[in-house]
Amino acid sequence: MTPGFWKGKRVVITGHTGFKGSWLTLWLSQLGASVTGIALEPATTPSIFNEANIVECCDHHVCDIRDAERTASLIKAANPEIIFHLAAQPLVRLSYREPLETFASNIMGTANVLNALRACTDCRTAIMITTDKVYHNREWAWPYREDDTLGGHDPYSASKAACEIVINSFRQSFLNDAGVAVASVRAGNVIGGGDWSEDRLIPDAVRAWTSGQTLSIRRPDSVRPWQHVLEPLRGYIELAEKLHETPSLAGAYNFGPRTHMAATVRDVINIAQSAFGSGDVAFGTEVSGPHEAGLLMLDVSKAKQVLGIDPCLALEDAVATTMHWYRDHHEGVAARELCLKDISAYTAAAGIGEAA
Repeated sequence: MTPGFWKGKRVVITGHTGFKGSWLTLWLSQLGASVTGIALEPATTPSIFNEANIVECCDHHVCDIRDAERTASLIKAANPEIIFHLAAQPLVRLSYREPLETFASNIMGTANVLNALRACTDCRTAIMITTDKVYHNREWAWPYREDDTLGGHDPYSASKAACEIVINSFRQSFLNDAGVAVASVRAGNVIGGGDWSEDRLIPDAVRAWTSGQTLSIRRPDSVRPWQHVLEPLRGYIELAEKLHETPSLAGAYNFGPRTHMAATVRDVINIAQSAFGSGDVAFGTEVSGPHEAGLLMLDVSKAKQVLGIDPCLALEDAVATTMHWYRDHHEGVAARELCLKDISAYTAAAGIGEAA
């Protein structure tokens, strides 16, 4: 990270009330950015947005990005120099129950945000967050690269793959000529303190273990590229800095752990159980529920070669940091304090300096 780069920068974050959006808003605020947030109210109770008082870190606006007119009005009024687009329907299993809502939020919502940038005279960088699930998953042993075929079996994955096409279309048709460098970023499975979403591994574990219940695992042998939330957020932040200086670096980027660090659900839960200090687990033997990918890994060599970004947290450290956050918060430590502590420890470990 470049010292002083973010001081006074006008930044818009869509989806700032969500898990990743809240962490990003807090971090950029600490770096000195002037953040405008555009999102729905938090989707969970509790939420990290409320628990960590993220509203104090930004100019907070409640807006559904499917509302093209209001979205454009808020973005134009903020006149950002940099925008991070995270607002989305982010859950695979919910996408099976609400496919039209998922497609509307993820595809048209993204198009609405991109179209709004055409009227922003000062915007130079757009970081559009999609997912590692944009790839046509062949269930093979090779990690996916940024130029691999896009696809998507479930509505969530399909909607995010479609987002990639929309992003590229706006980049080529409008935003390149307008001087806006647009990147799409595809992050692996993100864990970290303060996620209370449904049907996610660590939040499900925390809910079960803090209430004295047994955690039931559907697919213990599924492999994912697990990473702590601060790893991809660092990638988004440093990519934004690089694009500000060198717009030609615009394009798609994977952010995740090194390939050999991809791990099974069983591995992650065993580490989490040990770090949390308690909790019972029942590993299933039958596949239940709708289709979900069994094997998914990312090739992150482009981020390393082009941006100089290399993951710095081992799986054990990422999981332990996450579980200690939840344990300490359950015991009464303030969420904001825990987040700032993790950011400080991570910046030290990554060698990228302290917040401003």
